[in-house]
Amino acid sequence: MADDIPTAVRQGFRTVDVVARNALAEDEGGRAFGDFYYRAMKVSWPKFFAGTAVVFLTLNSCFALAYVLGDDPIANTRPHSFVDLFFFSVETLATVGFGDMHPQTTYAHVVATLEVFTGMSFLAVMIGLIFTRFSRPRARLVFANHPVVNQHEGQPTLMIRVANARANHISDAAAQLWLVLNERSAEGETFRRFHRLALVRQENPVFVLSWTLMHAIDPSSPVFGKSAEDLAASQATFVLLLSGLDENAVQELRARRSYDASLIRWGHRYADIIKSDRGWVSINYAKFHDVVPEVAKT
Repeated sequence: MADDIPTAVRQGFRTVDVVARNALAEDEGGRAFGDFYYRAMKVSWPKFFAGTAVVFLTLNSCFALAYVLGDDPIANTRPHSFVDLFFFSVETLATVGFGDMHPQTTYAHVVATLEVFTGMSFLAVMIGLIFTRFSRPRARLVFANHPVVNQHEGQPTLMIRVANARANHISDAAAQLWLVLNERSAEGETFRRFHRLALVRQENPVFVLSWTLMHAIDPSSPVFGKSAEDLAASQATFVLLLSGLDENAVQELRARRSYDASLIRWGHRYADIIKSDRGWVSINYAKFHDVVPEVAKT
């Protein structure tokens, strides 16, 4: 999608989720510290620690430059040595204080006081962010790459398979399936509309292994009478929402997966992945995403 956006409008805008389909939103939070907390929670762990390292080095470099402006501010440092002052700043910001280097002028004490306050604040923010990132519940749910449409109980049915990769107990699991597509009003205006699709079973008391969600394409369904070409023309997207309670962490889990209509495999079914042997049930994740053509029964 990004390749189709004119260069003149790329700067200052961000692309939004597939639900909005080819939409641009003005990026009010594009500044370096715009919505800092959200960005700190969203980035990956490598980027989080890399960003933290950059901030840490930048702060120490700034304070080292502040010490350089003083007249022999720190004892036991080489004259005008930025390296010595930088490492003194590291000791001060981290509140370590080895003792070899110490402030010896009023100016240096003032700067060191400001740095200690900055270091304590920085440490408090970092501990809070790291704790929050570690304590957030994360669902390890696997969504099939392709929804399928085949016959079930004599009715064309849209199916999406989901698996609990942790194989732990998720209590009171609930699912919602939405169809998002472009529709025209009586006045000829185009709107992006949301239709909730009824599921054969939208709740699961104990979600452990695999769960195939089904929507019967009957006359009451928004999908009824629509072909793959119709869904593509309306830029249809299917949005699956899952929630439940992780019994181990005693925290609520939420997960979402969006499917473009082009991903649907019509006239296919999912390959069998569950086997039962002498009372034991096993699941073969290697075939989880596999779909096979539906065989017509004679």
